[in-house]
Amino acid sequence: MTPTTEEPTTVTGSGRSLPRSLRHALGNVVARVYLAVCALLLVWAVVVSVGDSSDESMAGVIPLLATAPASLVLLVLPDHPAMLVAAVVLGAVVNATVIGWCARALRGGDSAGA
Repeated sequence: MTPTTEEPTTVTGSGRSLPRSLRHALGNVVARVYLAVCALLLVWAVVVSVGDSSDESMAGVIPLLATAPASLVLLVLPDHPAMLVAAVVLGAVVNATVIGWCARALRGGDSAGA
């Protein structure tokens, strides 16, 4: 018996690796629309915040709420504008993945893989 040099992959319940399963979930139309809405909200918040010179803009709250609860966990990051963007991006990806999995489950699963 000779040892193989293949890297172990994490396998989900459906027999797919974790990255492939995530790509499959994010390929859903509903998940992509959610990601697009979150991206638009983030761009809007940045434009409004840059244009406001009084430092009283609360526009950053809207994308955080749209990507909650995952983005709210990252509020413990250091206080920097880039951390707000990181929290919103990560929260949007996590939520879009869950939305994709739920949409697939409600549709009856994956007919090609079943």
